[in-house]
Amino acid sequence: MARPRTVHDVAAGKLCTGCGVCAYLAPDEVRMVDVLDHGRRPLPITPVGAAARPAAAGSGAAAALDCCPGVRLEHDSGRPAPGEIAELRAAWGPVRAIWEGYAADPAIRYAGSSGGVATALAGYCLTGEEMAGVLHIGARADVPYLNETRLSRTPAELLDNAGSRYAPASPCDRLDLVESADGPCVFVGKPCDVAAVRMARRVRPELDRKLGLTIAIFCAGTPTTRGTLEMLDRLGVPDPTRLESVHYRGAGWPGSARARLTDDPPDERRELSYAESWGDILQKHRQWRCYLCADHTGEFADVAVGDPWYRPTGDDPGQSLVLARTERGVRLVEAAVAAGALVLTPVTADILPASQPNLLRARGAVWGRLRTLRAAGLMTPRLRHLPMAGIWWRHLSTVEKLRSTLGTLRRIGRKRLREPAVLEAYRPPVGGGAPAVPAPGPAAESAQTTG
Repeated sequence: MARPRTVHDVAAGKLCTGCGVCAYLAPDEVRMVDVLDHGRRPLPITPVGAAARPAAAGSGAAAALDCCPGVRLEHDSGRPAPGEIAELRAAWGPVRAIWEGYAADPAIRYAGSSGGVATALAGYCLTGEEMAGVLHIGARADVPYLNETRLSRTPAELLDNAGSRYAPASPCDRLDLVESADGPCVFVGKPCDVAAVRMARRVRPELDRKLGLTIAIFCAGTPTTRGTLEMLDRLGVPDPTRLESVHYRGAGWPGSARARLTDDPPDERRELSYAESWGDILQKHRQWRCYLCADHTGEFADVAVGDPWYRPTGDDPGQSLVLARTERGVRLVEAAVAAGALVLTPVTADILPASQPNLLRARGAVWGRLRTLRAAGLMTPRLRHLPMAGIWWRHLSTVEKLRSTLGTLRRIGRKRLREPAVLEAYRPPVGGGAPAVPAPGPAAESAQTTG
């Protein structure tokens, strides 16, 4: 089985999660770019004055492998620690407490993708715990269908960026902002992003000292920018240069996908239901590494937040399922409740699998996919103390088992998994209805990454 030597090998092998931790650890060698059909990806930095070609991978790109969630995810142990809910450990990772509820502020609850808990908890850390900032993603002001990493320092800034962004993001690329902050900070990201942060803090003592809380958002996979552009087209936005804003969820639970053009009249409505946007469009554009993900619920975070899908949606203004995975997470969630920032009710352990049955089956399917890929000699991530085989046997139907194995064999050919990815930096159109495709040639900062 092939083994990566640098993070560029990971990207070439289509195992990159797009977290950006390599750009943080090796900023002189690696930069993150958006690749239309793959997601956020690392490209080598070309030295000033060098020929118009990618620089050779250096020691930083190799060392960053130690913190790459694309090739490695592992817990220190597979056994529940004292204080954890033992019955959840094997399938859901460490869980110390479970609540259900919402942000006390109605504006945050309404703007959030479910109950606004992640935004409200992060805001409490700024005001109640006097933390220095919150590192998270938000829409780019100049290209609102793309994401950028930012450090918010006020609850108002957090509210401006509330809601899920079902598009590529690399929040770990600016962990330097946490390192240089005046005090502890909150990090908010997908499960793979938080896993990268956990590995990075072990090699960067100052980062470890400055992380006051990590919050993970449950994730069923990251669609590529191609998916967003398809969704925008369905929303009646064939020319993304006229886009003023795009929202994937929120304004109710689960909310609708919404777009607005700069010249839309006030009463213009461009909307798709959650089933139409995610179910019909976006989920089909998930990056390949998401099909091999065993951690959809943020097992390496202090706190993880997701949807309680066992509840009926529609008229509900929003509910969040909240997991505290560490003692720090328990303390800060309880403090936020005591301060009036969160309205939460403790729930029993069975609520978690009832709320996320699809994610449980997805974890089981990964076992079949990995075994098939390894038998075919392809690169796969190393997943340690994240049990999957038992879920495959007990929770997947015969048809689902066959899909995870025989279906993976078909995907090897259909997704060209034996071929290295060709990564071209996407250049968004800037006016005049230019087509949303990557610019050709070296001017587009293209590179076939083979390590």
